[in-house]
Amino acid sequence: MMRRFLLRAFCHISFVACALAAHAEPLPTGSSQRSISIGDELIELHAYKPPQYDGGPILLVLHGLGANAPGYRDYAIPLADTHGFLVVAPLFDRKRFPTWRYQTGGLVRDQRAAGDFQVEPETQWTGRLFLAVISAVRAAEARPDLAYLMLGHSAGAQALSRFAAFIPNAAQRIVIANPSTYLWPARTERFPYQFGGLPAPFADDAVLQRYLAQPVTVLLGMADVKRDADLNVRPGAERQGANRYERGHNTFHAARQLAVERGWAFRWRLVEVPDVAHSARHMFGSAQALEALSGN
Repeated sequence: MMRRFLLRAFCHISFVACALAAHAEPLPTGSSQRSISIGDELIELHAYKPPQYDGGPILLVLHGLGANAPGYRDYAIPLADTHGFLVVAPLFDRKRFPTWRYQTGGLVRDQRAAGDFQVEPETQWTGRLFLAVISAVRAAEARPDLAYLMLGHSAGAQALSRFAAFIPNAAQRIVIANPSTYLWPARTERFPYQFGGLPAPFADDAVLQRYLAQPVTVLLGMADVKRDADLNVRPGAERQGANRYERGHNTFHAARQLAVERGWAFRWRLVEVPDVAHSARHMFGSAQALEALSGN
């Protein structure tokens, strides 16, 4: 009885997945799937635990526009088997998580409004769900201090770009792979492309400084230069570059230049994958993927 009471209290206080905690069962070896409740949301988790898992960090994997969470989980299996990661790929379906809520983080619903944007309550930001998933897995594994890394591709990488800017976290690395757009560290363009239009507490120098100090890796496929149907071609996106590879380079170098000019800490890294275009499978399977996930 006391154990059930503590589980209920833990779920209420930390906004984690009560269903997963209530099972109190670690994720099984191999591939698995289960659904968890986080607040009012039911989130489907696709996980993989290597046969020789020995308490390595969680690798939270965020899928692209196709919402193929099981596929993204599978793309990360070689990384898990080689390096001992516990892979967790949550599903964020497009019906409940349209662009404003997934790719751009759930901060601003009406991104075409004039004047200062109305920012949604912080408890509703999608990045909070990412952390709640991690908390739920920690609870299931009975490892409240289990380290974690984050890896997103395409739409999932866009989500991590905004996550890194606004959500306090303890990620060892935040890997942003081949997104269509970034949150560029400046205020001349309106959100979601830069910080313009956001109220001062969300766009002042302290926010930019924290953003550049995040352990971000920009992971780019050097052949990701095609202007396909999924590429964001709105003016704010086009001003970041002509294609995903160019946009990644431009954003990284602008961030580094700002840090140098202001004397701020800069923890971003740029890693390139030769001969790979817009493919999560080939990006995750590259030798450079581990490099992207490594380092402080």
